[in-house]
Amino acid sequence: MSSSVGGGSAGGGGVDIASLLEKAKELDQLKKEQEEVLVEINKHHKKVLATPEFVDKTGDALFLKLRGLYARAKELSESEISASTALIGLLDGLLQSGTSAPQRKKIEVGDPKKKRIKSDTDTARFSAASMRNQLDQAANLKGEQVAARVKSDDEKDEWFVVKVIHFDKETKEYEVLDEEPGDDEESIQRKYKLPMSCIIPFPKKGDPSSAPDFGQGRQVLAVYPGTTALYRATVASHRKRKSDDYILEFDDDEEDGSLPQRAVPFYRVVALPEGHRQ
Repeated sequence: MSSSVGGGSAGGGGVDIASLLEKAKELDQLKKEQEEVLVEINKHHKKVLATPEFVDKTGDALFLKLRGLYARAKELSESEISASTALIGLLDGLLQSGTSAPQRKKIEVGDPKKKRIKSDTDTARFSAASMRNQLDQAANLKGEQVAARVKSDDEKDEWFVVKVIHFDKETKEYEVLDEEPGDDEESIQRKYKLPMSCIIPFPKKGDPSSAPDFGQGRQVLAVYPGTTALYRATVASHRKRKSDDYILEFDDDEEDGSLPQRAVPFYRVVALPEGHRQ
């Protein structure tokens, strides 16, 4: 594997409507799970307000329960950002490929489809609120290191670690800095402007509970040890604690006929982007 830093973007040619709908279903499921967690949190809040003595009886157990619920809510929120970012990438791919939606039938009076108009409006309202939330969280990444896809060709995507300098809410673009360019860049730090679909936030180093837990056999995108480049890898074994390193087998990392297992910190591992090419 090369230790130089590279980047790229997912191609639009392989994007289809089925993938788009599948990712939209995932986003909808995340919304439902968020609502369930919120209901559970509100139940505990109401119980505490109605019977303050309940806190004295339950003690740390209540606080641990609430902490777990808050951590789950945060995890779902971050998953929502990831799914929404993937949707943006899929839509960008469709737009770039020139794919247009089929002409819609005129809705006649009494058409059963009219019953969906209200729910479609609700969905649009939720999508607008979700987008505002995404933009706010994107702006909060200033100064943070993230995974970025800077370059792309017909054969592969290249990802590496960059630092966020600025996020423009109007253009929805990040300005990022490549702090450790490869040898071919003559050690010159370079800046790039990238769309939201080319950025994946890393888990917080100081908060393992907020990081997704990828199980054994799951394919992920991870920083290869000793470099700032990210490559596709497979989780080799189950972690006992969320703060433990992942033990990964990187694709194309064969040595003496087998793939060596390498330790990577949990805060340098993210979900594998849909359609990733390596």
